[in-house]
Amino acid sequence: METKISNILKSRKVLIINYGMGNIKSLHAAFRYLGIRSEESDRPDKIYNSNILVLPGVGSFKKAMKNIKDKNIDEAIVNNLKKKNSSILGICLGMQLMGKTSNEDGLSKGLNLIENNVRKFSFSDTKNNKIPHVGFNNLKFNSSNKLFKGIKKSHDFYFNHSYRMLIEKFKGDYSFTVYGQKFLSSFVKDNIFGTQFHPEKSQSNGLKVLENFINHT
Repeated sequence: METKISNILKSRKVLIINYGMGNIKSLHAAFRYLGIRSEESDRPDKIYNSNILVLPGVGSFKKAMKNIKDKNIDEAIVNNLKKKNSSILGICLGMQLMGKTSNEDGLSKGLNLIENNVRKFSFSDTKNNKIPHVGFNNLKFNSSNKLFKGIKKSHDFYFNHSYRMLIEKFKGDYSFTVYGQKFLSSFVKDNIFGTQFHPEKSQSNGLKVLENFINHT
């Protein structure tokens, strides 16, 4: 992939929130490829004072929320997003954590940045497709969606998950993916962004999504 990064983009710095359950190395590599500086931290003061946040995540929703609350990261994120020129991108479990609840390991409350809920796939949902949902799959999105500027609708992105966020009555731009039935595969609501897929593992299209997110801030 050849990409031209503006001097403005190069001046941005991303803070990856490291609460012990994220795919940090791959994200650093993706931002490095794009010529964007990145660092990681679990310190609430650094999280609050950063303008561009990325919340990654793999594993258990319940354990992730416990780690986040134990470190007071939840308060830092909520307060950060009240500031002007701040934004956050949740990836995979990170996107799910932004929701209202998840039924993984019992019902748990999320960050409640959006009101959608997370539920596990069942074989009836997936029409007997394998669980977890692993591999490249297509997205459906509106051409006005900021995350997918410059990306053709026919391109695929990489997924690896057993739980998914329900579309419900989401208010904002979003994409959906069909795996037996529709689920929310990304969203944009004001300064809050989420992708169920892994942009850092989705080749050139995923890198473009990261670039679009940074450009928005």
